[in-house]
Amino acid sequence: MHHRLAPREHHFEHGIFMLYLDLDELDEVVSGLHLFSRNRANVYSFRDRDHLPTGGGGTLKANVVNYLKEHGIDWDSRGRIKLLTLPRVLGYLFNPVSFYFCFDAAGQPVCAIAEVGNTFGEMKLYLLEQPVQAGGGSFRKVIPKHFYVSPFSSLEWNFDFILCPPGETMRQQVDDRDGEDRVLVTTLTGKRAELTNRNLYWFTLKYPMVTMKVIFLIHWQALRLYWKRVPFHRKAANPNLQTGVLHPHASLTGGGK
Repeated sequence: MHHRLAPREHHFEHGIFMLYLDLDELDEVVSGLHLFSRNRANVYSFRDRDHLPTGGGGTLKANVVNYLKEHGIDWDSRGRIKLLTLPRVLGYLFNPVSFYFCFDAAGQPVCAIAEVGNTFGEMKLYLLEQPVQAGGGSFRKVIPKHFYVSPFSSLEWNFDFILCPPGETMRQQVDDRDGEDRVLVTTLTGKRAELTNRNLYWFTLKYPMVTMKVIFLIHWQALRLYWKRVPFHRKAANPNLQTGVLHPHASLTGGGK
């Protein structure tokens, strides 16, 4: 659900499905599935290289662990890292945001990472270091965005992340704030379904071409915002406010990385 509060009100909702994957169990999970593969072509596929490229050793989990160590988090190798994300569909991928939830050996959440992408092929990581309460399961952080997500969102706004590891139900929230004012509310909600052949066939019928649907709706809603005369921000206008960007677009050449 997206609900823009200012400078023009704009609301829309749409249905998708996402995968919640234990990075230690990827090969085991895909081995019994007809439509889903790891690092090779299928109707749905998961490729390690699509996520968090920090050079930790090839696998995605190694890259995540390397990233955590670089940011002062001494990761317990007995812990688990789980990823909420969209798959590739027929080789095509667009992920507006993926979420990593990192657990210690006792199964307690330690930190979360939001991996935000844009239509220019760029990516930026936001680390939420500690749960809101000791031993609790939710994470909250307000942080300068400094990443070009939408031409209708200022680079000077903040992201307000409210994240919680999925269980039988799931709710993630990423709001945009202009100072103390909340200008855009974005929530992702859902119910758990086991990753089986039967369910994957059903979701293929219910949510066909899910990643293509996401990219189409992004452009359709952008057109609607343009018609509403919402102020427009050009990507190349402020490269100095686009920092920590992975896979930087040519518009950031000479600054912003």
